[in-house]
Amino acid sequence: MTTVSEIFETMAYGPAPESDKPALAWLDQHGRDFGLFVSGRWIKSKSGEGFDVVNPATTAPLARVTQAGQADVDAAVAAARKAFPAWSALSGHARARHLYALARTVQKHSRLLAVLESLDNGKSIRETRDLDIPLVARHFYHHAGWAQLAQSEFAGYGPIGVVGQIVPWNFPLLMVAWKIAPALAAGNTVVLKPAEFTPLTALCLAELAQEAGLPAGVLNVVTGDGRTGELIVNHPDVDKIAFTGSTEVGRIIRKATAGSGKKLSLELGGKSPFIVFDDADLDSVVEGVVDAIWFNQGQVCCAGSRLLVHEGIADRLVAKLRARMEKLRVGPSLDKAIDMGAIVAPVQLERIRTLVTQGVEEGATLWQPSWACPTEGYFYPPTLFTNVAPAATIAQVEIFGPVLVSMTFRTPAEAVELANNTPYGLAASVWTENINLALDVAPKIKAGVVWINCTNLFDAASGFGGYRESGFGREGGKEGMWEYVKRDAGYGMRDAKKNAARAAKRPTRISHPASRIPLIDRTYKLFIGGSQVRPDQGYSRKILAPSGALLAEVAEGNRKDIRNAVEAAHAAAGWAHTSGHNRGQILYYVAENLSVRSAEFAGLIDGMTGDGEAAARSEVEAAVARLFSYAAWADKYDGAVHQTPIRGVTLAMNEAVGVMGIACPEEHPLLGFVSLVATAVAVGNTVVAVPSEARPLAATELYTVLEASDVPAGVINIVTGAKDALAKVLAEHDDVDAVWYFGNQTAGAEVERASAGNMKRTWVEWEPRDWTEGEGTEFLRQATQVKNIWIPYGE
Repeated sequence: MTTVSEIFETMAYGPAPESDKPALAWLDQHGRDFGLFVSGRWIKSKSGEGFDVVNPATTAPLARVTQAGQADVDAAVAAARKAFPAWSALSGHARARHLYALARTVQKHSRLLAVLESLDNGKSIRETRDLDIPLVARHFYHHAGWAQLAQSEFAGYGPIGVVGQIVPWNFPLLMVAWKIAPALAAGNTVVLKPAEFTPLTALCLAELAQEAGLPAGVLNVVTGDGRTGELIVNHPDVDKIAFTGSTEVGRIIRKATAGSGKKLSLELGGKSPFIVFDDADLDSVVEGVVDAIWFNQGQVCCAGSRLLVHEGIADRLVAKLRARMEKLRVGPSLDKAIDMGAIVAPVQLERIRTLVTQGVEEGATLWQPSWACPTEGYFYPPTLFTNVAPAATIAQVEIFGPVLVSMTFRTPAEAVELANNTPYGLAASVWTENINLALDVAPKIKAGVVWINCTNLFDAASGFGGYRESGFGREGGKEGMWEYVKRDAGYGMRDAKKNAARAAKRPTRISHPASRIPLIDRTYKLFIGGSQVRPDQGYSRKILAPSGALLAEVAEGNRKDIRNAVEAAHAAAGWAHTSGHNRGQILYYVAENLSVRSAEFAGLIDGMTGDGEAAARSEVEAAVARLFSYAAWADKYDGAVHQTPIRGVTLAMNEAVGVMGIACPEEHPLLGFVSLVATAVAVGNTVVAVPSEARPLAATELYTVLEASDVPAGVINIVTGAKDALAKVLAEHDDVDAVWYFGNQTAGAEVERASAGNMKRTWVEWEPRDWTEGEGTEFLRQATQVKNIWIPYGE
């Protein structure tokens, strides 16, 4: 195996610089043969397999690492499980001190980590030294603060348990910090798998963390390829999976974890638009493009890979870009003068070449600088495509390389339409001197991050994550901390014995429903688009009292009825742009009209449940109060201004998810329905709701309340029938953006599995919940997605 010193010689550096010798010493110290780091020590793999880590700039092997197998993953998970009780029981202050120590350790070994990162990834030492490693330290410092504040800021919530984390190769150490810092701050223990191409800095950090006093077993690192990741995902003793990588693998993970109860966060692919309006400062735009697509050789999930330019300035901007591209320098990563390093591996280089060839074959115009790349190593030149059709492969597929595709637009509306014309929604950049235009366009772009007159800005205080097929969950900021906590047992729900006791007190004689329900035969229709409509197939199902007496019949909805309801919900999308004040007023009005008919609804509930009149009246009153709560929240669930280190502001906006499918719980047939639907519509979503299957009458009678309360057509749609089957249809529907399901584990698994089609968000619960306490920010977080808008200011 080539020595690291020889790698320097190959790069024409001569002897290694004095400042880089710690990296060489660390590799030599381990004989360039690494095992696994488990329970605070190096261990030999039981698999006996391994592979070489190669320097992309020279193709020379750097080290050999382990291909972890089942026994290795079992050992790492067991170590994390053993460490969890003591680590989670530490005070927030004690965990904060450990994270502070990690931050200081990163700073003290910053050169070592920067050089290792450049060697195994191929990126420029300027990037690792000046951006990556300082941001790694920043994440540990920031999350030390969240550990300190956890008891007050996350009251009623605690750590999840053992977290399996799988990180990519484009930002090997930064992604590690993004993931382990919040996990450890919240009190979890971690089993981490770095990418097979770039494991060295993760292994180094684990060793440094142990030296800094992190308790054994809190952080465990296992190396290997996708097979090792699969073992972590499927391990029964892992409580959460956090994954950053491709959308294709994200789908596999979503399906694999369906029904397992594992918490899941996915940060997936992107095809981010870089929008340039005709009043933009073009010289600044050019440098922004360089940072957007040629930073890290374009191997960035949020790279501004689609240049959308106002047609009036397109030719001028392209000419400036070509001139700038001629001056970009490509070369070995440890050369401080280069702009772009090497592509990480041959497989990625071949993917770039294949997609570029396909772009030419589909009619786009290719342009590359006149100079040649180094012939040794995995290099690819900066590339610009013009005359690209919006539907072209290179405009839709994530290339993950230094390839920019350019298209033009005429109006802001067309720019937004082009920006949203992919299945992804990770990030976007907007360039204009008109702040009104920028702040008008930014909320219309379906992306989790929008940069205005800047690009690729990241900070630990600001959440990062995507919409649509770019995944769900956030990393960074308070929104990222929520991904690593769960409700404490008993928080937000009372002891299940309460429900059993209430059931035991049911009257032995069920009053005949005729005293409360009209004797005239009643068959409830569906409620779609603001109207009561007959079901597609014309069937109905009987709803019986506990005594077996017939209460009424309800429509039997099917797949076509769900389709019609989703179309109606999409047609009502303007609800998201209604002011919070107006949404609140309508919810107050619904509460008012429900309150007037409280005795009638109590009769319906008593007839269905047999719990007695007092319990039924209590449920109606709770539903009215719940409507008041979400009417109040409608104009109060604010975002935040994050304290990021820029001269400007970073706005975190809570946005509606879109069209939501909601399968309501069987218990509390009115309160459960209202608790979920009111939450969703309060923040601007439109809803297709499936009420309790056995006890739907409170929801079907609510049609008449909604009709009388100025609820816009299509905002709330109700489809009765087989809840589990209808929930699966909603989960499979590509025009549904999120699904909530409250029922049984088997059907919940089907919902999660089916949601992988378009990577929609899901909230699935099968454990009992006391709906008399089912309200608050937990529900509002599930009903919204956070968009962070970065706005620099000043001359």
